[in-house]
Amino acid sequence: MERRVGTVSRGIRCPIIREGDNLPDIVVDSVLEAAKSEGFELRDRDVISITESVVARSQGNYASVNDIAADVKAKLGGGTIGVIFPILSRNRFAICLRGIAMGAKKVVLMLSYPSDEVGNALLTYDKLDAAGINPYTDVLTLERYRELFGENKHEFTGVDYVEYYSNIIREAGAEVEVIFANQAKTILQYADCVLNCDIHTRFRTKRLLLAAGAKVVCSMDDILNAPVNGSGYNEKYGLLGSNKSTEDKIKLFPRECQGVVEAIQSKIMELTGKHVEVMVYGDGAFKDPQGKIWELADPVVSPAFTKGLIGTPNELKLKYLADNDFKDLSGKALQEAISQAIKEKEGNLVGNMASQGTTPRQLTDLIGSLCDLTSGSGDKGTPVVLVQGYFDNFTD
Repeated sequence: MERRVGTVSRGIRCPIIREGDNLPDIVVDSVLEAAKSEGFELRDRDVISITESVVARSQGNYASVNDIAADVKAKLGGGTIGVIFPILSRNRFAICLRGIAMGAKKVVLMLSYPSDEVGNALLTYDKLDAAGINPYTDVLTLERYRELFGENKHEFTGVDYVEYYSNIIREAGAEVEVIFANQAKTILQYADCVLNCDIHTRFRTKRLLLAAGAKVVCSMDDILNAPVNGSGYNEKYGLLGSNKSTEDKIKLFPRECQGVVEAIQSKIMELTGKHVEVMVYGDGAFKDPQGKIWELADPVVSPAFTKGLIGTPNELKLKYLADNDFKDLSGKALQEAISQAIKEKEGNLVGNMASQGTTPRQLTDLIGSLCDLTSGSGDKGTPVVLVQGYFDNFTD
């Protein structure tokens, strides 16, 4: 019987994961129990995805604000530190800022405007235009910013992040000065020891600062990239991808998780005979049209995945074929012609007009985004997502 359903994404409920738990066993058991309960079967090339949060939790990859402070002080000197281009997030950055400020005497906080790197807005371009401000060249003091724009609360959180971050720094025992600028080297007028907190542009920012004469430059991936007093760490990403755990502790991005995905893949093969793909996923890579927020606050969508998830989609656009190559066909003849075109498609469709409009992104970014939307970030209780039929096409 012909299959009538394409891609299906299922959130899989699991027990609460704790440090030291055998995560591969829990994931495999949860998927197989869900399949039995809901009456579906695993197939070859199904994708089992695990949220990075439970991987890090099972590893016990945590650190305290004191650990952050010690590393910042050791690497940036403990005096005046320029902290530039942080994202505006209570969950992602606020607790890190507390630790950073504890490791300094003064923090010069330089915020990008009108929004941060991932789209959280301080104000709108319309307000900038009305005030005659050029965000590419103009540097604003806190006083000038307040004079022109007053208090600006985030559309979704209701937080004035300028005040919120300033208070965090003061409460941590450091002085604070806030400026608004979009050119990295501006900070060198205020401090020569700099922590650049941007995520996806961090390598360029660091290069520009060093070329402009900075004494010391660290990115977020340089802080807690090794244990401090026995803390958790991430050798590749440091503080990037971390989340608030408690008022005094963060959960870091998981480390060394390639073995986790490969163990799950092997165990599923052993128990079911099916060759599944497995990945760890964090933030999806998509943009909210209302708040203009680009979701990806993690350094990557997927820090670990099995080999079958390497690459990009290699697909033909059905509507292109229907409207162009086979525009004179209809009904069964059209279906058969399109099916034959798919069966005969080349291994690499780059440059083929019939593939235009298909999504040119990494498979892990696409599937990870689907999984992030499926699992959500709240109380659904589905840290594992099973995606079936993703690699099917019209002929299957």
